[in-house]
Amino acid sequence: MPKGESVTLRVAEALKRDVGRGIARLPLYVMERLKLSAGDLVEIAGRRKTVAKAMPGYPEDRGKDIIRIDGTIRMNAKVGIDDRVEIRKVEGKPATRIVLAPTEPVEIGGAEEYLSRILESMPLVEGDRIRLSFFGTPVDFVVVDARPRAEAVLVTPSTAIEISEKTAEAVRRIPKVTYEDIGGLGDQIQRIREMVELPLRHPELFEKLGIE
Repeated sequence: MPKGESVTLRVAEALKRDVGRGIARLPLYVMERLKLSAGDLVEIAGRRKTVAKAMPGYPEDRGKDIIRIDGTIRMNAKVGIDDRVEIRKVEGKPATRIVLAPTEPVEIGGAEEYLSRILESMPLVEGDRIRLSFFGTPVDFVVVDARPRAEAVLVTPSTAIEISEKTAEAVRRIPKVTYEDIGGLGDQIQRIREMVELPLRHPELFEKLGIE
């Protein structure tokens, strides 16, 4: 595949079974066009670039030009539902070293081995934000360093994972709750999504109406 070949798709919400798995559900024609096999890595370019593992879309999505990704991937790509993203195949390399910085001060002693198991096979790029659970408490981290330098890295059992003592202050203003974190409120969440994401995607409409 010539480098740079890409497809543009509309963002849709991940199904519950896929949340937190680092995967992107793609139409079969996109899998074929980009010569993707299940588990291959794709770059997802919105207002930021991130990566995910490509998986075939569901039968009920046949004929729809959509990519289903969860809230964490959308956050890392800086996109919302119905935004357009550009997809292309990338080659990942086994990560030799990953440095994670918590978004808030937290004391986590000896968690590196636990993180290595939880993150195994997870595709990452520097700057990605990930959410992990420690004794039932969610803790957000940012990937502040990833080696080797590559389009993407994959965590393996031999990856050295370090936790920075400093917080990743640059991400404090990123929303911490994704729509998938709220269950059982489908219609209400859709209305909230429209109120929140529409002015972010189309600020010019609200400026014309004099709405700040």
